[in-house]
Amino acid sequence: MKTKFFLFIALCFAVGQGFAQQRAVLDKVVAVVGSELILLSELEEQHSYLESQRGVLPPDARCAILDNIMLSKLLLNQAKLDSVEVSDAEVEDQINARIERILTYMNNEVSAFEDYYGQSIAEVKDQMREDLKNQMLTERMEGQIKSGITITPSEVKAFFNKIPRDSLPYFNAEVEVGEIVYKPKVNEEQRQIAMKKLESLRQRIVEGGEDFAALASKFSDDGGSARAGGELGWTKRGVFVPAFEAAAYKLEKDEISPIVESEFGFHFIQLLDRRGNSIRTRHILIKPEITTEDMQLAYNTLDSVRQLILSDSMSFSLAVKRFSHKEVQSYNNDGRMVNSATQNTFFQINELEPDIYFAIDTLKVGGITKPFEFTGPDGETYYRIAVLQSKTAPHRANLSQDYSKIQKAAVEAKKSEHISKWVIEKMSTTYISIDPSFKDCRELAKWRAYQP
Repeated sequence: MKTKFFLFIALCFAVGQGFAQQRAVLDKVVAVVGSELILLSELEEQHSYLESQRGVLPPDARCAILDNIMLSKLLLNQAKLDSVEVSDAEVEDQINARIERILTYMNNEVSAFEDYYGQSIAEVKDQMREDLKNQMLTERMEGQIKSGITITPSEVKAFFNKIPRDSLPYFNAEVEVGEIVYKPKVNEEQRQIAMKKLESLRQRIVEGGEDFAALASKFSDDGGSARAGGELGWTKRGVFVPAFEAAAYKLEKDEISPIVESEFGFHFIQLLDRRGNSIRTRHILIKPEITTEDMQLAYNTLDSVRQLILSDSMSFSLAVKRFSHKEVQSYNNDGRMVNSATQNTFFQINELEPDIYFAIDTLKVGGITKPFEFTGPDGETYYRIAVLQSKTAPHRANLSQDYSKIQKAAVEAKKSEHISKWVIEKMSTTYISIDPSFKDCRELAKWRAYQP
């Protein structure tokens, strides 16, 4: 049910102004659900998009697509009848978020956006507004139908027992891993060297009149922005780290900030332009050098933490709060790593990062690795110790080992059953009409049963 909006965005952006001319030729009403009309062009848009994603579609693909659109329209029609609300402010927030994501890929260049799509941002927003509101109404209606659905342990057991033995999924070995991540600290001597270097560069620009972009390109340690003369493009509040953002938003146009320290190092910033709550800035970053001695100190610190845990002098949970880097996801999850693919704490062996896999490969449950280096998403070097918190052997699904997974599947099955019953109930009280050209579609037989 979320498909329609994404298809609309992809297609209206892809075809631009030429789409309106195509629609004039293609449009006719192919189905009606309550007060909602379904146009042939809408069906063809989705078919074209799916074909571009999956290659050649089966001959009856349009039948399945129309079935899906009719279900969305049924939800939308009922949302309007039930006076489900989506505020204009919510719609605008969603539109702005989508536009911002697109602009991010274009280095926040509005002119590039308008050149590529052949429309202004305001025109694109106008195209999106009605479809997005309808999409949000549909999702909210679906959420209301599914809300409050819970499942009891006996229902989980009954759901599991209905699955034929030979159809039960086979789970590979899975592990749960905890971690403490430690970021090496810069020593004071290197901090002072970095600050003096940056102060010299700032002086060369402010007092010596040298070119900011040229010095950023040559000296800045932010490789991405250095290639653009230090420019960071247009950004809104919340994009930069707090220290950097606080300094940037205090600046007047063309003003250069004092030296600012952030978690990335030392910067000075110039405000190039301001547009409402958005600013366009450039900066020069100097990162203090992490020395071999700093790295060894980090290793020794984390190894000492490991010894405290092994000797029961400190719990793993307390060690996470005292020593782990606060910016990693596991810090707020009691040290447990979360599998991004499943959003739970279980990993199949092949889902682990190679360095973690080799580090825990020979551990028993409860064992802790020695500190080892890894490179974080920011390109910096960190140290980590990993704890093997649980491990299961390869096995066929069972309630004792896999209850949470089976419970989740049972809840989804119950929600699906509930909404299917709701759909049948609403079909019987909603006006349905389907163009005769779709009379041979088996997927639409349930809808045709309720035509007048």
